[in-house]
Amino acid sequence: MRIALTGSTGKLGSVVLSELRDAGHDVVGLDIVGAREPGFVQVDLTDYGQVIDALGGVDRSGAFEAVVHLGAIPAPGIRTDVATFHNNMASTFNVFWAAVNLGIRRIVYASSETVLGLPFDVPPPYIPVDEEYAARPESVYSIVKVLEEQLATELVRWHPDLSITALRFSNVMVPDDYAEFPSFDVDPLLRKWNLWGYIDARDGAQAIERALAVAPAGFDRFIVAAADTVMSRSNHELIAEVFPDVPVVAEFGDHDTLLSIDKARRLLGFAPRHSWRDHAF
Repeated sequence: MRIALTGSTGKLGSVVLSELRDAGHDVVGLDIVGAREPGFVQVDLTDYGQVIDALGGVDRSGAFEAVVHLGAIPAPGIRTDVATFHNNMASTFNVFWAAVNLGIRRIVYASSETVLGLPFDVPPPYIPVDEEYAARPESVYSIVKVLEEQLATELVRWHPDLSITALRFSNVMVPDDYAEFPSFDVDPLLRKWNLWGYIDARDGAQAIERALAVAPAGFDRFIVAAADTVMSRSNHELIAEVFPDVPVVAEFGDHDTLLSIDKARRLLGFAPRHSWRDHAF
């Protein structure tokens, strides 16, 4: 496919750019920062004129068949709540609206695990968590993610041939991050905020490619996490200590992810291949 990738210089975006190109896709990176080079256009996503110009083919190399939208302030607490809302909501609206009006009918974008109720100061309704319960945003950043999913829901209602897939990524990691993981065992509260989850950026790219390939028309949302937790301690020990009153509704192994990826496995063919446990420390 010929794909426009927003946020192409970010932690996840830079890996996605490389992985999609290695898979044979023609990818143009769009971001507000980045070096001048072929296949990259500097774009302020909060400016609709720039967005529609970029998605309309500012590099004059042909029409885009799909948009992968990762460009955003990537987490709460980086900028003020107001700045986060204004940047992320406007950026996503502009990207979606421009894509729809240009006739691009395949969008895959980064939603977030935060909509599940992170940092779980109010315990989750059950473990493992999945996509079946109503969103529980606990930050302005997460509120935006919920609004983006609602925006997508309405756009596909207006345009029945449109496909939008929201990938609720867990905490994105690259191999250089894994040396820190053994230290998490000291205190289970250090990483309880997302049920001890993570996603290797390479597997994040795989989820995006699978959604581009197989997602049907309409809107759907998927948790995307690694197959395991960040902990060496067993899940049953962690849950007993940190979430003793939360119902356990499915069987899982000692280190299986507690952010259920069953739906992504079943409908997208997502199969995470990378684990921090494969690295020597």
